[in-house]
Amino acid sequence: MNLLPFRLPPLIESGPLPYWNGSAFIVGNSENKILEYSENFQGWNDELTQFHEDHAGENHAIDSASRAHTLTQIQQYSNIPNPIILEVGCSSGFMLKEFHKVMPNAILIGADIVREPLLNLAKQMPNTPLLRFDLTNCPLPDNSIDVVVLLNILEHIENDVAALEHVYRILKPGGIAIIEVPAAPNLYDLHDKLLLHFRRYSLNHLIALTKNTGFSIAKKSHLGCFIYPGFWLIKQKNKRLFFKSEAQQKRTIEKNIQYTRQNMFLSSIIKLELLLGKYVEYPFGIRCLLTVRKT
Repeated sequence: MNLLPFRLPPLIESGPLPYWNGSAFIVGNSENKILEYSENFQGWNDELTQFHEDHAGENHAIDSASRAHTLTQIQQYSNIPNPIILEVGCSSGFMLKEFHKVMPNAILIGADIVREPLLNLAKQMPNTPLLRFDLTNCPLPDNSIDVVVLLNILEHIENDVAALEHVYRILKPGGIAIIEVPAAPNLYDLHDKLLLHFRRYSLNHLIALTKNTGFSIAKKSHLGCFIYPGFWLIKQKNKRLFFKSEAQQKRTIEKNIQYTRQNMFLSSIIKLELLLGKYVEYPFGIRCLLTVRKT
């Protein structure tokens, strides 16, 4: 019995149709904890996942604010009582775990391009279906998802237009996508290069991309407006690192991440910004925030 409200395509042409039984995917006579369709390591890999978790972790102020914003957007703009939520780039499942706490009746699906983090997550969340695929080659059927969440994903995808087209395709009419990307193209630095970012975005450019895909804009703003001056200074210093050794570059980036992770003042400022952000649109920041709807 397939417990997902749609059918997934076969892993190979003319192969058996997989189905989710509540704890694993059944493919013919085999049982799979994750369903693997495709891979693409141009913009992310297992090692970067480990690097991010070692130095930023689950409780970094910016990432915690990002997840809080996402929950607020779903509650405000999705009118489905028990939505089907797909998180693309779920990695170790920090966002999925919060969805599970706050929206226990939602149907959650995690997807990523990495393999080992998904296998580890399958042990922690054995009742959550997990898929491995490249978003530009998304296997999900048309009009099958109520909410798609992409937190800091598009900058890792070279063909972001194709990725957005698939997001539009798989969303049900009226469904929403919550998108977050690094802001300010002129601040691209060694940190971005280390994290395999293809680009940073301006909010206007991101809006244009989504509108061209067919989306309407529900909410637009920035995250990290109050801390932008300090962030700008760090980015200017980072640009000088291009002339340093690889080891020096990595040590500096690690120090920057750990400093912001442990900074209680930063955490308080971000919480205040989120609170006020319910009523105002921030004109700049360190990340672009966009909620869009399939019309």
